[in-house]
Amino acid sequence: MFEKIFPQDELTKRERVERTLRHLPVDRVALHDQVSYNPGVISLYTGKEIQGFAYTIQDIGTVIRKTLDACFPPTAPMGTDRIIDTDGFAYQQDHWTTWHISRPFTDVAGAKKWLDKKIAEQATFNKSFNGVLERNRYRAYMLNLQQIVGDTVIIDFSIGTGFCTVFDKMGLELYTFFSLDYPDTLTDFMEISTENAVRKVHAAADRDLSPVVLIAEDFSTKQGPIFSPEFLHKFHFPYVKRLTEAWKSHGIHVIYHSDGNYKKVIPDLMACGVDGFYCLEPNCGMDIVELKNAWPQMVWAGGLDGVALMEQGTPDQVRAEVRRHIQE
Repeated sequence: MFEKIFPQDELTKRERVERTLRHLPVDRVALHDQVSYNPGVISLYTGKEIQGFAYTIQDIGTVIRKTLDACFPPTAPMGTDRIIDTDGFAYQQDHWTTWHISRPFTDVAGAKKWLDKKIAEQATFNKSFNGVLERNRYRAYMLNLQQIVGDTVIIDFSIGTGFCTVFDKMGLELYTFFSLDYPDTLTDFMEISTENAVRKVHAAADRDLSPVVLIAEDFSTKQGPIFSPEFLHKFHFPYVKRLTEAWKSHGIHVIYHSDGNYKKVIPDLMACGVDGFYCLEPNCGMDIVELKNAWPQMVWAGGLDGVALMEQGTPDQVRAEVRRHIQE
């Protein structure tokens, strides 16, 4: 027997997700969500009385098994510690989110010194790369997650180009000056970071583990992309294309993620070869019905508003919006 979310389910979770990715008929909509950080949902489906964020990754897995066809890797609440990483970045944790407290540099020269170090580390990784070890590591990672979430399809996003890492670490203002002063250094990082990501993919990709991955890069505000088209065509799209092609050469579908309104660059991202898009924020102008009707060949996911509707709306309003998505 396979895990059923509803008694009338005819397809397995994997079959439902696979058919959705190939635009084939399904018995019902494939369900995906991020439930790791919602104590109310965890309590509802586990039957446990939960105080604050006092629950485990196994509790999250129980909820995922009962409610979802696909999921991101579950993450247990992180607590409220203040931590400092090996590079000297200080972070404040708050159960489900983390933000920068301080950085080990305050100017462009310091940022360059840090990124030069990261490039050197990537070069060392490149020289010592062991494909067998990487395959075994990734397989163990995925199989461990699968034990937690049951039959639910895992949409992993642990392998990326490194684009977001740099401007998140530097902060947007400093990153802007850095990219103007040291574009060659930024290019060097993107080249070697993406090269190593592609090597990981070719070593680890296994369709039996999952038929789909996520490339997660946040680069937009509510109004549109943070960066100019010229910048994205130089420092982002070519590397997304390389990583996408690597996954797809192993028969694995690729979904692209960014918060905000990235509607202007959807054709550019489509040209990178991605199969679809996730995290569509209606309040930012990313209406899933409009997008699906404009680009029907793409897979569109995550179109319910998670704030004004899911947190503040009524059950009837949620039902009405879900029906609109299905019908239109």
